[in-house]
Amino acid sequence: MRIAHAPSQLERRPRAVAIGTFDGVHLGHRSVLLSATDSGLEPTVITFDPHPRIAMGNRVDILTTLERRLELLAEAGVAETLVAAFTPELQRLTPDEFIATYLVGTGAEAVAVGPDFRFGQRRSGDRATLERAGLAVLEVEEIEGVSSTAIRDAVRDADLDGAAVMLGRPFELDGVVVTGDQRGGTLGYPTANIAMDPLLVCPRYGIYAGEALGRRAAISIGTNPHYGGTERRIEPFLLDFDGDLYGKRLVVELWERLRDEAVFDSEEALVAQIARDVEATRAAARPV
Repeated sequence: MRIAHAPSQLERRPRAVAIGTFDGVHLGHRSVLLSATDSGLEPTVITFDPHPRIAMGNRVDILTTLERRLELLAEAGVAETLVAAFTPELQRLTPDEFIATYLVGTGAEAVAVGPDFRFGQRRSGDRATLERAGLAVLEVEEIEGVSSTAIRDAVRDADLDGAAVMLGRPFELDGVVVTGDQRGGTLGYPTANIAMDPLLVCPRYGIYAGEALGRRAAISIGTNPHYGGTERRIEPFLLDFDGDLYGKRLVVELWERLRDEAVFDSEEALVAQIARDVEATRAAARPV
């Protein structure tokens, strides 16, 4: 998939353009994308960064980093994506100015958007505005009950099955492996300490079963209370893995919540519990 950062970087050609933030690229988003990819035109996405609500000063726990969002869009069959910086200048564009610059200017002939789509200054443009400009508005199958907000709520509650049903895949954490306390190696269970974007939504603290790099992983999310920690850590232990992960990006699927964090009477008791967590991870089923 080719990535552009300005309309001028897209060659003008007949396009079906899907417009949206696409945070999470969930099943509702995929329905919009499917309309574009099935149109017979060049399937193209216009997405926004940062998240519009964040740019306007609101707190939003996002579901995917921009990097992961672009990977998922490519997997959905999108040929080109324009990442539009959600700046005050973009917000001031009238609907007609947005259409002229981002749609007509790139050759768009059809547009795929959700039913509540609004755009342009003060959100004054809608599907009818697009039609009046001579653009075909593609039919999009609405997926009831699926939204980024509902997925965030499910993740916060550690309802991983519910989140996976709406996403069409397991919920993921995404970050780069950095140096941690290196305590896990001394216990026989070396973990990767992930530096995660603080804007990403995170489930409630506890121990989880999941997967990373194609291997099952027992994942600790929390503060390591047994050692008196106070800072949030994301620490997957990849089963049957031997290798150096420092500096590498990991996308970690969360499958099942196994238990709460705990303080143990001894280090031996902690190690015994980790062994049970590993066995539970081997038995866990991937949702969806």
